[in-house]
Order: sequence, then C-alpha cells, then structure tokens
Amino acid sequence: MSDQERYRLPEELRMTRTVVRDFIRDQIVPLEQDLEQDAIHLPEEDFDRLAPMAKEMGLWCMGVPPEYGGAGLSIFAQAVLHEEMVQHRAGLYLPAYGTMGSAPPEIIFEGSDYLAETYGMPTVEGDRKAFFAITEPSGGSDPARAIQTRAVRDGDDWIINGSKIFISSAPWADWGIVFARTDPDSRRGITAFVVEKEWPGFSWEPIPVLRAYYPAQLFFDNLRVPSRNVLGEVDNGWDLLANKLLARGRIPYSAANLGVAVAAHNLAVEYSKTRETFGAPLATRQAVQWMLVESEVEIRACRWLIWEAAWQYDAGEDFRQAASIAKVHSADILGKVVDRSIQIHGGYGVTKWLPLERWYREARIRRIGEGPTEVQKMVIAREILNPGGPPR
Repeated sequence: MSDQERYRLPEELRMTRTVVRDFIRDQIVPLEQDLEQDAIHLPEEDFDRLAPMAKEMGLWCMGVPPEYGGAGLSIFAQAVLHEEMVQHRAGLYLPAYGTMGSAPPEIIFEGSDYLAETYGMPTVEGDRKAFFAITEPSGGSDPARAIQTRAVRDGDDWIINGSKIFISSAPWADWGIVFARTDPDSRRGITAFVVEKEWPGFSWEPIPVLRAYYPAQLFFDNLRVPSRNVLGEVDNGWDLLANKLLARGRIPYSAANLGVAVAAHNLAVEYSKTRETFGAPLATRQAVQWMLVESEVEIRACRWLIWEAAWQYDAGEDFRQAASIAKVHSADILGKVVDRSIQIHGGYGVTKWLPLERWYREARIRRIGEGPTEVQKMVIAREILNPGGPPR
C-alpha cells in the first residue's frame, strides 16, 4: 500500500463512519437528555431497541473475529470508528452504552475452544460480561515485577491467592482473566487464568473514583481454578499480557481520547459563534480564536499518530512505540481541549447541563490508565536510544 493510498480512507470505511456518527447523534445523544449526568446505563427498553440495530448494521463487537460473532474489523477501522462512538456524554468509558456490544478481552480467543465457547462467545452475544485483572496494590506499570498474586498447582487445579486493584468492569462482570505468578524464580513466569466471580474464594469491593463507572479491588483466598481455565501456556502469560493485550489496547484507548476531544472542541466552536460579549460573538475575539486553533492543530496531529500505530499493527510491524506515543499525546490533548472548551463556555462549562464537566473529571484518569504517561515515555525513550533492541 502506497502512502497516497494510506492517506485516503476506503469508501466502505467512510460510509461506516457516517453510520456510526449518525447512530450516536440520533439515537444515543437524545436519550442522554433524560439521564442523570453520571449515568452509566441506558434504560433496558432503550438498550433492547438499539442493540439489534447495531447488529443489523454489522457494528456488533467490532474487533471480535466473525467466527465468534463479531464484526472482525481491522484495528485501523476500529480506531476510525471508535473516534465516532465515544462522542457523547458517557462515551469515554461507555461507548454507545454497550449497544454496539461489550466484547471480552480478545485474548480469550487465543485459548482453547472450551474457553472461547464458554466465556468468549456468550460475552459477545451479550449474555456474560468480562474484566481483565493485572494491576495490584504493589503496582501496575511494571507487571512483570509487580505481580505478587500467586497461583500454585494442586493436582489438576490451581490455587490462587492475592489481590488486584483498579480493575475496570469488574463490578458488573461475572468472569475475567487474572494474571498470576506461577514461577517465583522468573520475572516473567506469569500465567493467565479465566475465573468466575461466583467461585468460592473470590470477593471484591468497589473503589470510588472521579468517574461513576467504578473499578474494583479483587481478593483471591485459595481460589480454586481448574486447569482447563488456563489461558495459553503456563508461565508464558507475559506474551499475552504485553503484546496482545496492553500494547494493542492503547490504540482504541487513544482513539477514545481523540473522539471526546473532538466532541469538546465542536461544542466550543459552536458556542463561540452564538455567545456574544460586549456586542460581538466570542468567535471574533483573538484569544478565543487562538484557543480554538490550538485545539484544532492538536486534534489533527493526534489523529495521525493514532492511525500510524494502527497501520503498523495491521501490517504486522512492531507497533509498540507508536502505540505509546499515541497514548501519551492523546491523553494530554484530551485534557487540554476539554479545559479550553470549558474556558470558552465560562460558567456554563462547569455546570452539569453540559457534558464538559464529566469529561473534565474522566479525562484526568486517562493520563494514568493503560500505563501512566511517565511509563509510556520510558518505553518511547528506550526505542529511541536502542532501536530494535529487546524490551526490558
């Protein structure tokens, strides 16, 4: 594919982007006018009406392979569409309120047919919900060293003891993927286990944070897991964790940052045209114009950084540095663009009448989630100073 071909979205993708944009604008945003500001669910009757629409449009669980009931889109297509999916009040953490599907961690399909059929496919169908648990009280940015949760073989089963913290989706999920240390003598001797919340030895409690979509702390007290629930190879969960979950996940995560920045910017542009001060629209004030220009430039640059990471992933290239760059920049510009939009709106910007107040709170988390900015800069610097070298 030439650069010229890369820089023009395929016609089918452009059409799909329009479909997603219209779905959010016409179906999701109007419903939010009657919801509480921090709502995290749609009324059941609205969800049941909209989810079949998304399935008919071929937008259900975009990244899940078709053989498991998903749309099977490339990561680049997902990035383009994710930018549109999140442009509503709850979009940063709950794109379309799950009406386009709530996919399981896609590494579940790296496992056995049993795991895919028991956990993956029912989750794609909407009958189950999932989480993945990495971060622990000892840390999360360096999981190879920080994971202290232990799993010990006991006959045909494994016994897990330890805890996880800041686990998104866990309060509403019924199963998840837990990474535990199975080889205490190896920094990367980690194994992935599929566990169910109702099993004896599993407990949890919510962690109140800035957003209403709370994470949870999980506790494992002699949690017994059958061997058939091992995901992938024993002691080789690091590959699943680092290369097929964390790094890849930063691309749609960054696209969500971008999408909400776009939505905030659009609000500021429209408001500046209609709000008058001292006899003239805000849009005529140079100070306001420059804020809008800064946001426009940052948004356009951010989009290309995200697309570059997605292109590299789909081409089978080493995309990790590009994904880290996209994550750092998108989290930064999200906060800046939302902040500028609030400033342009003045007092209205901090009311709960607009989504800006919610986005402002939730945007702060994005510089921490999916690997803090400082850790991503370490990854980027390592590749600059030692290009092509082995990760440490």
